[in-house]
Amino acid sequence: MNAHALHSNRETLKKLLVIAVLMFGFGYALVPFYKKICEVTGINNLLKADVAPVNSQVDLTRKVVIEFDASQGPNLPWTFKPIANSLAVHPGELTQIDYEVVNTLNVPVTGQAIPSYAPRNAAQYFKKLECFCFKQQTLAAGETKRFPVVFVIDPDLPKDVGTITLSYTFFTVAGRDKAS
Repeated sequence: MNAHALHSNRETLKKLLVIAVLMFGFGYALVPFYKKICEVTGINNLLKADVAPVNSQVDLTRKVVIEFDASQGPNLPWTFKPIANSLAVHPGELTQIDYEVVNTLNVPVTGQAIPSYAPRNAAQYFKKLECFCFKQQTLAAGETKRFPVVFVIDPDLPKDVGTITLSYTFFTVAGRDKAS
């Protein structure tokens, strides 16, 4: 390699190193600069350790009573009940209720739960995140299980609705019932 090419390569390397150092310094300087901008504008108040995050979706100005009901369809040998008959919840608040199911036969049985709501228009405001009604449930002979229902009442629920009834009916799944 000739001397001119070697000198040119060294100059290019020096320029690239200077650029890399400047880029690193610029990136490093952005952190305090960003914090200062957020502090001045009030954006990103999570930087303040004394401010606890608040779920702004929860309507703390009111409570809705959720009543729970359970029944089993004909020929389903289960006892089925909610752990609590009712709960008072704030709209927007994440809530969980458990249902207890017992297979009273000495053979496995498969069932499917179907929910219903009262008042009828409440269904659109009752958002289930987890529910045993999403799939068929098989209980072994004499087995007892607890099934959770995790839900949120939409804060847009009309103000005149103060009580919602969630009712489940368990039915035997045709062709899956080992008792028949």
